[in-house]
Amino acid sequence: MSRFVLDASVVLTWCFPDENTDLAQRVADRFKRGDTALAPSFWPHEVLNALLAGEKRKRISREMIHSFLDDLAVLPVMLEQVPAGIVFDRIQTLSRKHGLTAYDAAYLDLALENGMALATLDEALVRACRNAGVASVWV
Repeated sequence: MSRFVLDASVVLTWCFPDENTDLAQRVADRFKRGDTALAPSFWPHEVLNALLAGEKRKRISREMIHSFLDDLAVLPVMLEQVPAGIVFDRIQTLSRKHGLTAYDAAYLDLALENGMALATLDEALVRACRNAGVASVWV
């Protein structure tokens, strides 16, 4: 069993079948094998926000959201709390250095600080991972 950092971009493809990818399926398989994930503390908000936006755009129903969130809630995803000082310093630096949003820089920071691979579908984040030397067996 291993641990990895899980970006919301991967999780959201599970809920929108037209966006599902081989990478997302490989990540789902890792959970089935007993692997665990780490995500920033804002991860549930990011996932929920995208689902609610999908509902507004009529891409997903309220019932599907509830069912998906029930399934998601049982996954072994640990949320990492980061002190504000680290956000204001380290994550800000990563954001500027790699041209990332503060949210994406937080995923990169988790991977760097914990020596973990990062599962993401975000191309800018994939490039930043490569430039920062963060491993990813999925990309």
